[in-house]
Amino acid sequence: MLLAASKRMLARLLLVTAAVTAVSCGSDDARSAFVVGAGDSVESRVLAEIYAGALARTGLTVAVLPQLGARPDYLAALDAGRIGLIGEHSGELLAYLDSATTARTPQQVTVALNRALPEGIVVADPADGTDMRPRVLLPAEVADREDLRSIADIGPRCGEWEAGIATAPDILRASSAPLSINGCAFAGKRPLPDAAALRNALLDGSSPVGVLSGPPALTPGAADGLAILTDEDYALPAQNVLPIFRKGMLDDRRLEKLNYVAGELTTEDLVDLILKVRAGTSPATAARDWLDEHAL
Repeated sequence: MLLAASKRMLARLLLVTAAVTAVSCGSDDARSAFVVGAGDSVESRVLAEIYAGALARTGLTVAVLPQLGARPDYLAALDAGRIGLIGEHSGELLAYLDSATTARTPQQVTVALNRALPEGIVVADPADGTDMRPRVLLPAEVADREDLRSIADIGPRCGEWEAGIATAPDILRASSAPLSINGCAFAGKRPLPDAAALRNALLDGSSPVGVLSGPPALTPGAADGLAILTDEDYALPAQNVLPIFRKGMLDDRRLEKLNYVAGELTTEDLVDLILKVRAGTSPATAARDWLDEHAL
């Protein structure tokens, strides 16, 4: 068992029962539907609608159960069988299940994750085109002057710098474990309220380096005047999007459909979908349009 269901979890389930029923054709469909869950973030709801929409196109009766809370809550729902599938980030899920993991590359994370999953829970292929890792940022002027292009380049300097830290909006939240960057131990960390505050701190020099928990494009303009350091060596563990689900509930045709989604979904797509939902498009409509565009 991952976790026992909490009182908070039960309360949420009561609140969203109507939402599950509403997406089905009738009460019989609601009871027989394969339920795709979503946490509280926009990203989680978008992923739920993508997976649900893709599975529905195979003829499966599907419902989406939203607002399941944070990782402990929705994994408890999956473990208890209240939902059959939910979208995740590979590295964060692995760290949640195995806090001692040292896996970093996509392949290492996938192998370690499959070993760490509880009995009866499996994952499909990760979307290799998605990269939801934190981004390390420098003022562009500093990066150009000192020829700093990658996280590896700043390794010798990390011990001299206090890093500004900010959370990217509307994405799956990282685990509660402290930020760990292989080969880069900052002298300190300064929490900042958002990506805009992080950009200002970098440009005015109050923070010499910054870490944003996801793609800067989620906050348009957040990287203006900044350099985003590359991380080809995976100093930060891989964070690819993938579905986690209950074993034996999906046949080969439906698993293949999930893997087709994995082959098409990119970071840019996911950011665009999140921005559309933030602007007022419903998650179901945004997901349906994306599936249509990719002939899924």
